[in-house]
Amino acid sequence: QVLLVESGGGLVQPGGSLRLSCAASGFTFENYAIGWFRQAPGKEREGVSCINSRDENTRSADFVKERFTISRDNAKNTVYLQMNSLKPEDTAVYYCAAVFLWFCKLGVDEYPYWGQGTQVTVSS
Repeated sequence: QVLLVESGGGLVQPGGSLRLSCAASGFTFENYAIGWFRQAPGKEREGVSCINSRDENTRSADFVKERFTISRDNAKNTVYLQMNSLKPEDTAVYYCAAVFLWFCKLGVDEYPYWGQGTQVTVSS
């Protein structure tokens, strides 16, 4: 059974940082590309960053480049999203998702497996 569990969300002031974690189990982690997505109230879910299964190349949405960094530790079956210089518009529920592919994509429909999400709130 595929299981993805996000953690690390919370309340942070504008300009602050958070590191999200996505712990995976129930599948051969190194064979799966992993993506981070987010959904703000009243908005559609959107791709944030993703990382390939084996070569660790990444893709990121333009709105998070230079601020967010995705990484993975295949020995720990975990993917991280380091978020710096956070803005109020980054407030959303953040989800990780997995797909049995080498090359990751940022499309929501590409991913069959999803975690439950973790809330990130950026506010003073």
